Amino acid sequence: MTAVMETDFKEYTRISRGKVRDIYAIDADTLLLVTTDRISAFDVVMPDPIEDKGKILNQITLFWMDMMRDLVPNHIIATNVDDYPEPLRKYKAELQDRSVLVKRAKPLPIECIVRGFITGSGWKDYQKTGQVCGHALPANLKESEMLETPLFTPSTKADLGDHDENITLDTAAQLIGADLMRTVETLAIAIYSRARDYARLRGIIIADTKFEFGMVGDQLILIDEVLTPDSSRFWPVEGYAPGASQPSFDKQYFRDWLEEIGFNKQPPAPRVPPEIAESTRAKYMEAYALLTGGELKL
Repeated sequence: MTAVMETDFKEYTRISRGKVRDIYAIDADTLLLVTTDRISAFDVVMPDPIEDKGKILNQITLFWMDMMRDLVPNHIIATNVDDYPEPLRKYKAELQDRSVLVKRAKPLPIECIVRGFITGSGWKDYQKTGQVCGHALPANLKESEMLETPLFTPSTKADLGDHDENITLDTAAQLIGADLMRTVETLAIAIYSRARDYARLRGIIIADTKFEFGMVGDQLILIDEVLTPDSSRFWPVEGYAPGASQPSFDKQYFRDWLEEIGFNKQPPAPRVPPEIAESTRAKYMEAYALLTGGELKL
């Protein structure tokens, strides 16, 4: 099977084409989410795919959602194309392993970010202010150091091509209500903490991640991708040492390549050399194998 950069299922209306996912309306209550092999960095979609990336991301998300079912319900209805509406079954080769049928939810207007280690934009903020998104932190932390308690640091949701912006808890409460904000904060930290402890035993440090939640009626559910190399920073446990940036299993490798070639973080994006694409794919595959203990049949 060749890489899937975009889809076009004419029997249903495509309501969104994001940086990675194509979303179709199946009926008033149901959506089809297709995780393509597109890769984005710095909110810019690259012109070349990472083959099988969509399948890997989708399967990692399903793995975590199953593990977290006792903490929070999720939007999954079906994962096997044989259980999809009949018009979709002829697209099985394109859809299998990279798609899910889900409940149509109303997404919360914030990204729910949890930081367990001081890195990335959080490290830059800390160096300037001693804080991260309004959280005051101890003095003299080192880059990549583990935080005593994971931090909930929400951000805005930017349109395609724009950048998310970190916001304070007070701003998040204004957007979704104080009670709901406290609920998602508690849930996001609980999910992250369980995943962090599990992954560390399998050789991966989950430095930070972002979740999305939505509402189905009055019920809060977990939606979109969960704890993938696209939505998280994954570092190898072996060799971890605070005081510098860390090697990674995640998209940071790809971002580092873009920085090295001087990409200005604006469209148009550069072509992706085959060796960079293959190395990126290998990192995603390794993350899947370490987390699940299995080999993804592609």
